[in-house]
Amino acid sequence: MAKVMSRWILTSSTSLLFPSTRSQKSLVPPQSVAVTTKPIRRALSSRKPSGLSLVAKAASSTASAAVPDDIADVLGEVSIFTAAGEPVKFKDLWDQKEGMAVVALLRHFGCFFCWEFAEALRESKEKFDLAGVKLIVVGVGTPDKAQILAERLPFPLDSLFADPDHKAYDILGLYYGLRRTFLNPASTKVFSRVDALKKAMKNYTIKATPDDRSSVLQQGGMFVFKGKQLLYARKEEGSGDHAPLDDIFNICCMKP
Repeated sequence: MAKVMSRWILTSSTSLLFPSTRSQKSLVPPQSVAVTTKPIRRALSSRKPSGLSLVAKAASSTASAAVPDDIADVLGEVSIFTAAGEPVKFKDLWDQKEGMAVVALLRHFGCFFCWEFAEALRESKEKFDLAGVKLIVVGVGTPDKAQILAERLPFPLDSLFADPDHKAYDILGLYYGLRRTFLNPASTKVFSRVDALKKAMKNYTIKATPDDRSSVLQQGGMFVFKGKQLLYARKEEGSGDHAPLDDIFNICCMKP
């Protein structure tokens, strides 16, 4: 495992000479929050774009945060790909009136922390299905990279999607950069999950890493929607800083 981690870090570090310069329009608070919908406020986004971007700011990790009431509409128009390579818009992935959806955005398909999280999500899929919740897992990379994860982990293809251009990540304002990827204290949480990491990496391959190596600096996040209403939003502070699944279950899988 240590050998694989070292190889991954060395491979990804070669991209740092060519960092991504994508601009970003963030519409979600910077922390894990309970959500209310209110008018958009302007603030700096997490990707250091060339100018100001649209983002809702949270006062704390537990307080309600102002989020634009059209976030589902904006995200809904974003086009990504199924693992089979077919284009699809977010709005077509779940019932936009009453459907409940858990949207998990992995860092990228070659991230071994993401393989661990994807396995946890796969093991939880039956619970989501029984509660009528649509599980949508998105990763940075092309569909062929998604297929590698799906085949080797394994993971159900009908719940896996590819976002090679980070479109959804940019809209949702997910973090990006060297410090977030390698130096954030939140990443130390992975040391409490060593056994789960070893299990998930049994069939791991670095070949699932996006060809654009700057993509390894992307962080993920977790979002829960009921129709177009955003119920939960959490940005990962660093690599491996996944949302607690018990929090997600309490929101979408509890009986009224």
